Amino acid sequence: MDFSALWPLLLVLLVAGMVAGVVAGLLGVGGGIVLVPVLEYSLRFSGVPPEWCMHVAVATSLAVIVPTAISSSRAHHARGAVDWSLVKAWAPGMLAGGLLGSLLAANAAGPLLTGVFGVMAALVAVKMFLPLDHLRLTNRVPRGWIGNLIAAVIGTFSSMMGIGGGTLSVPIMSLSGEPMHQAVGTASFFGLLLAAPGTLGYLLATPPVPLPALTIGWISIAALVIVAPASAMTAPFGARLAHSIDKRRLSKLFGIFLCLVSLRMLYRTLLSP
Repeated sequence: MDFSALWPLLLVLLVAGMVAGVVAGLLGVGGGIVLVPVLEYSLRFSGVPPEWCMHVAVATSLAVIVPTAISSSRAHHARGAVDWSLVKAWAPGMLAGGLLGSLLAANAAGPLLTGVFGVMAALVAVKMFLPLDHLRLTNRVPRGWIGNLIAAVIGTFSSMMGIGGGTLSVPIMSLSGEPMHQAVGTASFFGLLLAAPGTLGYLLATPPVPLPALTIGWISIAALVIVAPASAMTAPFGARLAHSIDKRRLSKLFGIFLCLVSLRMLYRTLLSP
């Protein structure tokens, strides 16, 4: 393929990486919700069989989250917005879930998984939109084995979908008494905890079909080197933006984000054969 046909796709990936970085820093979600659909479409033009594009997109998106999460969490930490005691408490479950999700992804029941995720995201979005800032399921985010079970579920689902853990962890932390800005900052580091082992799992996987050169396991190294630097570069800007928005507005913004997640997941579910 000559460069004149390839450069528009490279530009799309570059812009998607920059947008994903802003979203990651702003909402603590890793940016995968932006990257996965863009990667899934772009990979069709790189020689990946259409029926396997989603697998490569999810795996590559998770790999991009590693540098993005490092950049984003550093920016949030500089503002004192990472709850390191919770990070330590949830780390074992998040690490285990991230690895488990990548191992299960190839055989996951896609329509069922996306359907459940879509409905769950919609319900959480309702909570974020409504003026329920004082609603609490508990006054403290669960620790111990219960906390690690929650973290493992978050890590597993997020790794399977190629997204950061913030989509699930931010609402859970918010309902458990964690301040919204603190929840977003902490979620940014959770993205690293689940993405690192998840990426390892995808790298070591053996795809059942031949994939293009510069693909290791399920991860497209070519796409990774384009998207990852752009995403990591813009994540601190997203973090700064998050701390300039008041709590209620940030909650509504996260609700809008979850609505988009829900619509995309339900759309995929309904269109699945």
